[in-house]
Amino acid sequence: MDKSEKIKHIKKHSQNTMIQHLGIEFTEIGDDFVCGKMPVDHRTIQPMGMLHGGASAAFAETLASVASTLQVNLEKQYCVGLDMNANHIRSIKSGWVFGEAKPIHLGKMTQVWQIKIKNEKGEMVCISRITMAVMDRS
Repeated sequence: MDKSEKIKHIKKHSQNTMIQHLGIEFTEIGDDFVCGKMPVDHRTIQPMGMLHGGASAAFAETLASVASTLQVNLEKQYCVGLDMNANHIRSIKSGWVFGEAKPIHLGKMTQVWQIKIKNEKGEMVCISRITMAVMDRS
């Protein structure tokens, strides 16, 4: 499956999920990274009108989850989030945020991913790290 087919496949499986509800779009998939974008609008802001930290965390986990899943044989394994942190650096009230998940560690039983989320000017909005557990299918 080539990269554009992978994006179509992921988009299809994102229907009727939080990914679709938040407006997350996948923009690029590489051998060891996944990029996407998320709108800053009524679906993703908090009452003060700024991007909700939980939306940033959901965006980060979504990118890392897809990236980690692409690293395993899906017939034999799957990945789930084990631990996550997020540092919110800068607020944003409208537009889009762009994220990129890159691996720090790709092991047999765990993977660690770093996700940088930036605004349209390329300024850091949030940086996150997630540990994914690699599980065997029974």
